[in-house]
Amino acid sequence: MEHQHEHPETLPPSSTTPTCCKCGGPTAMAAPPPSCSPPPVYRPIRAPAINLPPNNNSQQAIILAPVPQAKPVPPISPPFHFQPPSKQIQSPDDLRRFHDSDSGKHFLGFVVALSESIRSKRISDPCHVSPVTASIVSILETLIQWVDQIPPTQQAARYGNVSYRVWHDRLVENSPDLMLKFLPPHLEPSTVEIVPYFSDSFGNPSRIDYGTGHETNFAAWLYCLARMDLIKQEDYPAVVARVFVKYLELMRKLQLVYCLEPAGSHGVWGLDDYHFLPFIFGSSQLIDHKYMKPKSIHNDDILENFSKEYMYLSAVAFVKKVKKGPFSEHSPLLDDISGVPNWNKVNSGMLKMYKVEVLEKVPIMQHFLFGWLIKWE
Repeated sequence: MEHQHEHPETLPPSSTTPTCCKCGGPTAMAAPPPSCSPPPVYRPIRAPAINLPPNNNSQQAIILAPVPQAKPVPPISPPFHFQPPSKQIQSPDDLRRFHDSDSGKHFLGFVVALSESIRSKRISDPCHVSPVTASIVSILETLIQWVDQIPPTQQAARYGNVSYRVWHDRLVENSPDLMLKFLPPHLEPSTVEIVPYFSDSFGNPSRIDYGTGHETNFAAWLYCLARMDLIKQEDYPAVVARVFVKYLELMRKLQLVYCLEPAGSHGVWGLDDYHFLPFIFGSSQLIDHKYMKPKSIHNDDILENFSKEYMYLSAVAFVKKVKKGPFSEHSPLLDDISGVPNWNKVNSGMLKMYKVEVLEKVPIMQHFLFGWLIKWE
């Protein structure tokens, strides 16, 4: 419908002549009252990303975060002041303090260095295995044998088999002696500090659960050994391909035999109910692989044939084994990541995500321990 404009001469005199909102010409209609509220912020309308987790702040933090960088581990020197480690983190402020400290930066830098050490390598590739590394692998073998010696109890509850407590009691009782298998005499007093990290790496006996916080304690235990120079940089490939792979074997056995609850699981929105590090190390292994792309995880033949060589594939295969239903429904985040174009991007994304989703979460990090080797500053 055309707008009828009065001739300007017939308009009553006014300081501000009303104008037509469509064409800008003068109009006899009164101008609308001035609006008090500012115009709404323009938001482009677009479909939300599929399966976006409920917490968009976290997503944003991951996208904006810089990719963590590898750092050398600062070695300790005498006099040694080993002490029983304790929990210190109770609030987001404490977390910020940890991440701004040398301890926080070097610990994350150690995880990145481990990831880089296994880049484009298969698990079976030959690597330097020191006596300490071999000793740690044999300790983990012992813990696996204990699971066979302590069968699960017949019980009605689906989760949390009480026999796990028997296994964990044996672990706590024997941990100091297990450490002495590889500690040189001058470092034997360190058991007071490293044993709590070690015994807290395999789950919680009262809740009968396991999660990324326990896994992070295992990484912290390895970091303590690196600070004592028992693990050197040339050992890193073996630490991942021998030690960590053996640790995963043990943890999966504990999860299946004793039905451990996932600790603080994000449900379907998490990466995985129990683990994070195999996705970091595993994506690094696959960087520059000729044939396997992130979308290859949907090919069951690839998972079956290559999961013994690549941690990422074995982690996905394990998720598919223990979770029922379509993969895109029970693991939407892993499903989304399979659409990323290359492993390099997956790996840097995983490192950023580990910092934001694990190391910057109070419910997980409130259990993290600080002593003399990992100082609370």
